[in-house]
Amino acid sequence: MPESGASRAQQERTHISTTRTVAAESAATGTPPGNPAATDAARRTGLLVTLVLGGLTALPPLSMDMYLPALPAVTESLHASAATVQLTLTACLTGMALGQVVVGPMSDRWGRRRPLLLGMIIYVFATAICVFAPTTELLIGFRLLQGLAGAAGIVIARAVVRDMYDGVEMARFFSTLMLISGVAPIVAPLIGGQVLRFTDWRGIFAVLTVVGVVLTLVVWKWLHETLPPQDRHTGGIGDALRTMRGLLADRVFTGYMIAGSLAFAVLFSYVSASPFVVQEIYGASPQTFSLLFGINSVGLIVVGQINGKVLVGRISLDKALAFGLSVIVLAAAALLLMTSGVFGHVGLVPVATGLFVLMSAMGLAMPNTNAQALMRTKHAAGSASALLGTSSFLIGAVASPLVGIAGEGTAVPMAVVQLVCAVGAMACFLGLCRPWQRVS
Repeated sequence: MPESGASRAQQERTHISTTRTVAAESAATGTPPGNPAATDAARRTGLLVTLVLGGLTALPPLSMDMYLPALPAVTESLHASAATVQLTLTACLTGMALGQVVVGPMSDRWGRRRPLLLGMIIYVFATAICVFAPTTELLIGFRLLQGLAGAAGIVIARAVVRDMYDGVEMARFFSTLMLISGVAPIVAPLIGGQVLRFTDWRGIFAVLTVVGVVLTLVVWKWLHETLPPQDRHTGGIGDALRTMRGLLADRVFTGYMIAGSLAFAVLFSYVSASPFVVQEIYGASPQTFSLLFGINSVGLIVVGQINGKVLVGRISLDKALAFGLSVIVLAAAALLLMTSGVFGHVGLVPVATGLFVLMSAMGLAMPNTNAQALMRTKHAAGSASALLGTSSFLIGAVASPLVGIAGEGTAVPMAVVQLVCAVGAMACFLGLCRPWQRVS
């Protein structure tokens, strides 16, 4: 039987993806791709690169989530309000957003390694200073610097994936990264809660400093350059701005970018508000909060792996994304009804269940928006990754203080922010991406 045009197209995409992967891994090992030694080296390097990129993408949740159980303690220690202390999260997010705008184009021009190593060194310095911050204002300032430097790991990890993979393989790799980086939200609050048993919140930043030093050494030793010199951009700031303007002019790319950013805002509104909701409103201990946070992260990881191992290649990425966004909208609506008293007084278990469903659905939304957006970029992976990250973190930074606008005694603002952002993400996906007009 003759092959269909769709089958030939799929085989061609698979061949291109494999060629890109082998070429990138061969460049990393320094051996030609046509012999068994090169194949073995590529496999080893591929595993190392996966672990290193997983560590880089895990750094932001480590920086955020280890600190979450300590938020009430920070408000007491520094004699600040909950809204002011939440600005330490907002500052870190804002720094990660702005840093990506700078680091992304830098990595397109000078390669991936040098900007990444510089960012990691500054991250270690800023985190170490946070250990000794005497005031909320100084803590906010160095959290901003921590975010600016930590942005290098986020944006360059995505750019390296784009250098090495394409198409369905890229979507699968993003799901694999979610498995690795997803361990961080599980472990981080548990570590943070245990650190608080032996020391105060400053000890959490001491642990993060050590993590930063270890990750910097790992990057220096094992992450090879994935962007060949001939593929680098030679222009300056003007060229970078023109590249970003061209990316934003792509309606579909912009649609995936904004939809993914609003979904991230849903997630971060949970990250920002949940310590107060779970501990202050429902009276749970820091250890109980850490356990619930870890369970929710397990849900995100499991669904992310179902996406990468089962769904990708069997159904279109747009269908998986549409289902994930729909579940997020429904879960956010249920949380608003519960927290606003429509069902009367509800305990922690129903609210925690709603948050679990919402977080799990992120395993469909986040990797697929990234993959679909980056598939539309070829020679500007760093700039495209910067736009994706900057948009996500800026919108997340705006959502963070809104969840505490009515004080510490109600979870309604959190649920309102989540529902508004979830509906906005679905509207952008349908209105700008228009998946029914394209074959995914």
